[in-house]
Amino acid sequence: MKILFVSLGCDKNRVDTEVMLGMLSGRGFTFTDDEEEAEAAVVNTCCFINDAKQESIDTILELSERRKSGQLKALIVTGCLAQRYKEEIQKEIPEVDEILGISSIDKIIEALEETLKRNKLFTHKNYFDDINKKPVGGQRRIVTTGGLYDYLKIAEGCDKHCTYCIIPKVRGNYRSVPMEQLLVDAQNLADEGVTELILVAQETTLYGTDLYGEKKLPELLHKLCKIEGFKWIRIMYCYPEEITKELVQTIKEEPKICHYLDIPIQSGSDRILKKMGRRTNNAEIRELVSYLRQEIPDICLRTTLISGFPGETAADHNETYDLVKDLKFDRLGVFTYSQEEDTPAATMPDQVTERVKNTRRNKLMRLQQEIAFESASKMVGRTVDAVVEGKIVDSGDSNLDGFTYVARTYKDAPDIDGFVFVTGVHRELMTGDYLKVNITGSNEYDLIGEEA
Repeated sequence: MKILFVSLGCDKNRVDTEVMLGMLSGRGFTFTDDEEEAEAAVVNTCCFINDAKQESIDTILELSERRKSGQLKALIVTGCLAQRYKEEIQKEIPEVDEILGISSIDKIIEALEETLKRNKLFTHKNYFDDINKKPVGGQRRIVTTGGLYDYLKIAEGCDKHCTYCIIPKVRGNYRSVPMEQLLVDAQNLADEGVTELILVAQETTLYGTDLYGEKKLPELLHKLCKIEGFKWIRIMYCYPEEITKELVQTIKEEPKICHYLDIPIQSGSDRILKKMGRRTNNAEIRELVSYLRQEIPDICLRTTLISGFPGETAADHNETYDLVKDLKFDRLGVFTYSQEEDTPAATMPDQVTERVKNTRRNKLMRLQQEIAFESASKMVGRTVDAVVEGKIVDSGDSNLDGFTYVARTYKDAPDIDGFVFVTGVHRELMTGDYLKVNITGSNEYDLIGEEA
């Protein structure tokens, strides 16, 4: 039987999808991206913000029509939307055969085989384990990223309880995956040919505190760096208040670790940060960025912001604007505030209009565009390591013009950052090859260079 898998939302969801694919593959199931030839479908959903929620609902509704017509023999829904709205899904979309909670993806084989055995529409058996069930690693995964890079989810859940975020209610408390199991996972990915390992969690910086009583991310990183095959190790989702000097020194000392940190700050206004339930302030953010750049001068810093949080005034927005202007983050994304039910922020007074949210977002992004373009132009003359993603131009005469390849530098995380276009290459390169590139120019967010 061929199964269509749709994985929506974050890269942490992607890891869960790859685990389910590995389990089903071991049972003899095969997979397809073609809806027309699919005999069953699994949707791994997201509900972090309204847009993600709507995308998940639309996907389920589209596939439910195929289930109703008999083109699909099974339709299974899992992920955050399934965890949060299981009763609503059952009631409003009865074509969904099974609903798996976020801690029950290990039941995917049972759920699928049970549905096929029943061979009936509108009968349900849902699978919901305790959301605080201890996460495990060491499972066989099917890599869906193309094999060049992949993600290692080092923990599940979150204890921060930011007032705008539903994740702790949907995914439970912070639970680290035991280190020995993560090392098995990482070795398996290296054996599959993955050369760039990307560490993810709702928050990576707290890794190990629940299991070992202290932060163990530096120790985990040292052990991961010993695995042959990995050339780059990248760290995402680092809360600013949890970044320690030990972690910074580990990044500085280990040559495999990219000089790249993703540090969501959400706002530059102390008043709004407090309302958000964040545990840092404007001065501490400035101090951290200064320290990081002092210790690791070539570090690339990515952050995210929320525009239009309830009660945000023009003065609050200007504080955020000034912080971005002063700190000049290398990478920055801005989300308009999404009013999520069952969160404290959803019922706060002084909700900001969509027009104002978007106006403030656009102003921040215009500023960031200027910063990013300037940062890219300052890369000219530098030599950097890059990994090849593919060949985009073949002139037909490699002796004259050479080939042009698209690649990523250490500053560019997959799917969210930019590229470097390597021109005049007079040899065939393969996807996944690493090379040194002399940066000769820039084109807005992207760089242009030649093989060194």
